[in-house]
Amino acid sequence: MLLLGIDIGTSSIKVAVINAQTQETLVSVQYPDTETPIISLQKGWAEQSPQDWWKHTKLAILKAHAQNKYNPSDIAAIGIAYQMHGLVCIDKNEQVLRNSIIWCDSRAVELGNQAFEAIGAEKSLGHLLNSPGNFTASKLAWVKNNEPEIFAQINKIMLPGDYIALQLTNSLTTSISSLSEGIFWDFKEDELSKDVFNHYGLNESVIPTIQNVFASHGQISASIAEELLLTKGIPVTYKAGDQPNNALSLNVMEPGEVAATAGTSGVIYGVSDQLKYDAKSRVNSFAHVNHTSTLQRIGVLLCINGTGILNSWIKQIAGAGLSYQQMNDAASTIAPGSDGLVLLPFGNGAERMLENKTVDAHMNHINLNKHTPAHLFRAAQEGIAFAFRYGLDILRENGITPTIIRAGKANLFLSDVFAQAFVNATNTPVELINSDGSVGAAIGAGIGLGVYASSKEAFSINKPLKIIEPNAAEQYNDLYQDWKSVLTKQLTN
Repeated sequence: MLLLGIDIGTSSIKVAVINAQTQETLVSVQYPDTETPIISLQKGWAEQSPQDWWKHTKLAILKAHAQNKYNPSDIAAIGIAYQMHGLVCIDKNEQVLRNSIIWCDSRAVELGNQAFEAIGAEKSLGHLLNSPGNFTASKLAWVKNNEPEIFAQINKIMLPGDYIALQLTNSLTTSISSLSEGIFWDFKEDELSKDVFNHYGLNESVIPTIQNVFASHGQISASIAEELLLTKGIPVTYKAGDQPNNALSLNVMEPGEVAATAGTSGVIYGVSDQLKYDAKSRVNSFAHVNHTSTLQRIGVLLCINGTGILNSWIKQIAGAGLSYQQMNDAASTIAPGSDGLVLLPFGNGAERMLENKTVDAHMNHINLNKHTPAHLFRAAQEGIAFAFRYGLDILRENGITPTIIRAGKANLFLSDVFAQAFVNATNTPVELINSDGSVGAAIGAGIGLGVYASSKEAFSINKPLKIIEPNAAEQYNDLYQDWKSVLTKQLTN
């Protein structure tokens, strides 16, 4: 029996097919090979086309089949992970009405601030665990206020993974986990938030049918099965946002366990059994994939918008013709601290951990006689590691104090320079695991299908590749303080 996992990322669509019994990854591909652009019609805006996600998903699945490593008819279930907080609007004919306003779009910040004030800080944080901020509900309110002709046609709204599941199955569902990431869910009342819907003047009818994360979210239609060489009727049995899914893929399911990822954005994600919230909403709390009203599992999420996207930008301007591995090799020739060069990675929209300020990316202390592209490569990765340290300190204020952090050996964690800088800057060991979002989604599909009796059983095979221990924590703490002083100046400007 095989399981198919789909990860709807910002940069590309990733697809993995695994053997359910052994969890061997038979195929892992992405489409397209080049990074999908973000449409930015105005400063602070970020959109992508849902139709492009669907087109790329189909091509990624067919690309996986073309490897001839398995029989597509042996695939028994599908799991979907997706970029969080995106807004997809469809009409009564299930046609997309506009581009998706995605996670790093900043246009709704002020609307969220106004909602927070109107609902009240105590009630917002106590019931929603967050300020409405710049999340999906506020994005929908922006459409209502600024594009009334589009808003009037909306029949349902979705998160990105809901849309891909709809295309596969013709069934429209969501989950409490997904609704909580959009700030539609009231945790204390265990229902859609009347405060949010009333304040924004929204109708609850726009919300799809609510299912458990590990449940049937529809069955593959005959036409799509034929197009994608799949068996008609196989179910989508798992659907979750990329960060809860990343935590699942690293077996971070119980209170005290912590995961990290450093893709386009960077995240530290800890699990709590308390309805935790940060008084300033610098970190955010959502329902984890295994959350229920009787067994609380809250994912406390720190997000840094500008991580891998900074590394990608540096590659474009200073690493043309080089692979990421060649950049990493060059960075390793430079001493820690990059000879004084300091980079702030905050150039991808408003940063929640900086109280929704748009700081932009900055490069400081450039020495034209000393600094080379290799210095830029290292300074970028160290700047990202320091941003993680800044965020982890906020999580520590909120009671998340990891003794070890689990991360997939992917994206920036493929770089020894970054991985060691992260460990030293945070003074916390990292357990590297051979997994990624699409593999996690495939395993999630197996849990939803009942192939595994529990998540614990599902991950009993998954052994860590290695543990990275701090080896220069004191030195990196000094470097971090220098980096933080540069950030502080920008925040006070």
